[in-house]
Amino acid sequence: MPGCITGEYTASGEAPRHAAVIEIGSTGIRLLLAEFTAPGEWRILDQGGKPVALGRDVFTTGALSRESFLECLSVLQGFLEQLRAWDIREGDIHIIATSAVRAARNKDIFTDRLHRETGLNPTIIEGIEENRLIYVAVRFALKNELSLFWRSNSMIMDVGGGSTEIMLLRRGKMVAAHSLRLGTILIDQKVRQGIASARFIERYLKENVRNTQELLNDEMDLSNIRTLVAAGSDARQAGRHIGRDLNEHCRIISKEDFFAFVKTVENYTVEDCVQRLGIPYVDAEGFVPGLRIYRTFLERISAEELAVPAVSVREGYLIDLTRTSALPDPGGTAAGMDRELQEDFYSQISASAVSLGRKYRFDEDHSRHVAQLSMILFDALTKEHGMDAHDRMLLETAAILHDIGMFIRSSRHQQHGQYIVANSEIFGLKQEDLNIIGNVIRYHRDELPSPADIDYIALQREERILVLKMASILRVADALDKGHSRRIAGIRIEKREETLIIHGRDSPDQGKDTEGSPAEEHTGGEMEPYAPVVYRDMSLEQIGLREKGDLFQDVFGYKVILV
Repeated sequence: MPGCITGEYTASGEAPRHAAVIEIGSTGIRLLLAEFTAPGEWRILDQGGKPVALGRDVFTTGALSRESFLECLSVLQGFLEQLRAWDIREGDIHIIATSAVRAARNKDIFTDRLHRETGLNPTIIEGIEENRLIYVAVRFALKNELSLFWRSNSMIMDVGGGSTEIMLLRRGKMVAAHSLRLGTILIDQKVRQGIASARFIERYLKENVRNTQELLNDEMDLSNIRTLVAAGSDARQAGRHIGRDLNEHCRIISKEDFFAFVKTVENYTVEDCVQRLGIPYVDAEGFVPGLRIYRTFLERISAEELAVPAVSVREGYLIDLTRTSALPDPGGTAAGMDRELQEDFYSQISASAVSLGRKYRFDEDHSRHVAQLSMILFDALTKEHGMDAHDRMLLETAAILHDIGMFIRSSRHQQHGQYIVANSEIFGLKQEDLNIIGNVIRYHRDELPSPADIDYIALQREERILVLKMASILRVADALDKGHSRRIAGIRIEKREETLIIHGRDSPDQGKDTEGSPAEEHTGGEMEPYAPVVYRDMSLEQIGLREKGDLFQDVFGYKVILV
């Protein structure tokens, strides 16, 4: 199947590059091998799957058994032999593990043994990270052709063996992302135990979905969702039989056709699915339970059709490899990164952070304003801080959520905010990212980072340095809106030898840079227009800078002055 990821990978006349992604899932192990040829072009060379019942072990006993490990190792060795026949280098082979392995209490032993036996390091994908990879793959498959997805409320679902990944989007912007403990294996186990009639299964599903609905309705009323994107393998198999093409990477199924198809196959055995529908055995075991889960959700939303992209977490990981330079970039152009994709991804993180803030009733106007000021300071200090685009996004997220702890109590709200963020899910952010953001929030006011703070000391040295840099910038930005009145609508930065002069302005057009200035200056991008300022006295903000500018001076060597 050919594919195109515009701007993702650059070739320069060298031999085509390859990447193989092997996914260790709850019901089987699947392989995807791709070749990168022309700039931004890739095609699938080989793919396959073998059933391995890892999830049945984990969701019954809590651990991966010796028998499952040996079976898993046998399948992996077979895939590695297959890749050697393609002459794939070891560094281009990536093993990822999803819900079954991450839920196993002996996962560390399991991954260590796999490493010793194969020489490869498996990566365990956390639930929120799996969400992100699915989104990346879905965005690629949909492109901009499903207009309803981008201009109305939508849901992306991926039903797996051990979990169901859900993302809620409002007009294409991320509202929330969750990894639910609801999968096909749990349903299949009840069927195998002989205690689950069709009526029981329906009642069991509806009860689980009803509880989930109560959680999701706090973030978006499910009855208002107009588009359902079904990204799992079960939906892909259904789409192959009853869907119509949207493009080469996505099919559409009407709600009516989907319900009729599920009614037809819901009493099929695994053998029926293999023989009558031609479904690979690795997908057949969870096929009917997966369709039932999709149907139960579809009954509660207003979508009239399903979009079924022909992609999975493996394609998402493959795309991500090119974004993070895991594949070589012979052209040397910004690590082969697609700027549009990166900006869209970061905007989804920002939207998810805003949604979390709204859940805790944050001061949205103040938080957005402080985030804008933080970004201007970040961009003005690029040479001094040496941070990258990912770090910029982490700072913006911390700025959006810096006062979220006010929901619990205003006193020491920075500590409450750190706790909320560290125990929340923000789309696209790993736990390591949340730990950094939480520490930046922790130190956006009052005391400075201390060796006595366990959460701070637990970070890696490089992460602690990032926290210091980000917190110092956030403290200055927060001080510039100390009264939460947005009195300073925008700023212009002037750098002198030991002084950072911040020129406040009350409209986007005031205080533009002029050529020939003897000092290095920086003006931020366009700010949102605000009502004209009535009081121009900046004494409150100046007091805030005196209180919060100490860390900035320690980190960057600049004394901050507001004029």
